[in-house]
Amino acid sequence: MQQALMQTNFSFPRQTGFYRGKVRDVYRVGEQLVMIASDRISAFDHVLPRGIPYKGQVLNNIAAHFLRATEDIVPNWLTAVPDPNVAIGVACEPYKVEMVVRGYLAGHAWRVYQSGERMLCGVRMADGLQEGDAFPEPIITPATKAEEGHDEDISREEILAQGIVREEDYLILERYTRQLFERGTKMARERGLILVDTKYEFGKKDGQIYVIDEIHTPDSSRYYYLDGYAERQQKGTKQRHLSKEFVREWLIANGFQGLEGQSMPPMPDAFVNSVTERYIELYEQLTGQPFDRGETLNIEERIYQNVVKVIGDGT
Repeated sequence: MQQALMQTNFSFPRQTGFYRGKVRDVYRVGEQLVMIASDRISAFDHVLPRGIPYKGQVLNNIAAHFLRATEDIVPNWLTAVPDPNVAIGVACEPYKVEMVVRGYLAGHAWRVYQSGERMLCGVRMADGLQEGDAFPEPIITPATKAEEGHDEDISREEILAQGIVREEDYLILERYTRQLFERGTKMARERGLILVDTKYEFGKKDGQIYVIDEIHTPDSSRYYYLDGYAERQQKGTKQRHLSKEFVREWLIANGFQGLEGQSMPPMPDAFVNSVTERYIELYEQLTGQPFDRGETLNIEERIYQNVVKVIGDGT
């Protein structure tokens, strides 16, 4: 099997900070962030024990593809992609909410709906829906950004009441969220896909709001295939999807939903390989470009050299 990049431990010239997220290793270098997309994969707010070869490269390049395609809507943090696994950009002060937007009833929203609940983040969902049905218009269901553990659903009213985001900024975040989702929906449809739901993260620097982190990747988004969608909904059968949801479904089928007392199931080689293939399939489907399966040996040395070419060697 190809090697997976599980984590990095670099010491870059002029480096002043480091943070390891669920998937990315983030280095602060002056006013820049060096964001390295590892091959770690998370589900139910747990990092799985094995990495997925090429996953980091897929995420990094899909995110760059969509950031460049939406920079006319809202400025974003990205300034350079010097390596398949690396993005470099402007360091912003992040807002402590994720702007989750849903065009269809799926994933977490469907699990809430199945429980009999009809309110999600202060938004009412109509009775009589089935999994995969489109909402009359996309709904925004924010979540708080947790340093550890589960992100929590939160309503617009709670965000404003708690002072998490100022109202004037929150209204801008909502507008950007809807505009980005509209663009993502259009781009997905051109590639034969339906953008089901996604999340956006925003930050601020010098009074300017930026999109930060990834957008429209399989880690942050759920996609259905457009072909056959209507027929499947009519028959009440599950949609074909390209997203991380199939990983969650595999975990659920193997007795794990991140709940107390549950153990993470072992990941056999065949499953790891299948996840790699699904990620590559989504890359090619979304971008219309062939995926370059580069050499996975000496990834860390390659990354370090490529980053230093952009940030300088400190001399």
